[in-house]
Amino acid sequence: MWEQLTNGLQAGDVRSIARLISLIENETEGYEKFLQSIPASSTAVIGITGPPGAGKSTLVDALIALLVQQQKRVAVLCVDPSSPFNAGAILGDRIRMAAWYNHPSVFIRSLATRGSVGGLTHTIIEITDLLKAAPFDCILVETVGVGQSEIEIAGLADITVVVLVPEAGDEIQAMKAGLMEVADIFAVNKADRPGADLFIHNLQAMLRPGRAAAAMVPVVKTIASAQTGVDELLQELLSLLKSKEQHNKKHLLLAEKAWQLIQHKRMQGISKAELAESIRQQLQQNTFNLYRFVAGI
Repeated sequence: MWEQLTNGLQAGDVRSIARLISLIENETEGYEKFLQSIPASSTAVIGITGPPGAGKSTLVDALIALLVQQQKRVAVLCVDPSSPFNAGAILGDRIRMAAWYNHPSVFIRSLATRGSVGGLTHTIIEITDLLKAAPFDCILVETVGVGQSEIEIAGLADITVVVLVPEAGDEIQAMKAGLMEVADIFAVNKADRPGADLFIHNLQAMLRPGRAAAAMVPVVKTIASAQTGVDELLQELLSLLKSKEQHNKKHLLLAEKAWQLIQHKRMQGISKAELAESIRQQLQQNTFNLYRFVAGI
């Protein structure tokens, strides 16, 4: 089975790719050996993140259009929040990309976070590496907008785009210790709204202290719904991917991936359902203490 699916993966067969993603998500027997057999790839991974309502899905849709115009094959992973009760995705805004679902040059897959607090599903690294083994030119990962804890995306993507809107205002102060620091480039979306220029000025002023001019994070104005500024954003992305600095960060990126995989591996065997049942029993006996419980795991 794995060999047949691997051949389909390398040929770009959509059904084989989708099947492999499901097998990896469910950690089906043999998936680890399969992952160990995946060859190295230099396919670019671009992370799109930011607070809810910033227009990330619309921006991804606009980027897909530009890449397809350039005869590129694109894979898109959309990580949605999941229900705490059944682990299914509860955000259905993929309709913004509906035009691309049957396009021969585009592969789109929605993934549920399945309880992960970092904005990403726990198998996202493995699934991304799987897609890198397929004949795609670029992989876009749109993550759940959950705020500071979403910095995991920096350990996954070669380039991280943080999408903001002019109304963010004081939210920048709350985000700057986490989400703001992972940005390789900022996209200020919905830039036709009032206060956009002032917002960009304040954002640049916040980024300036302690940075050399050459190290400034690019800020690009976009109106994704009108395809305005998206071409400039793509050019900035391509320029960053080619830069020497990105290559110098490669070992740090891989170390972050290794850390997350090791962390997940050590958590195997711990079932959230079993934890919940054990807690329920202790609550009934009125003996539950969170810290004693955790120390006993």
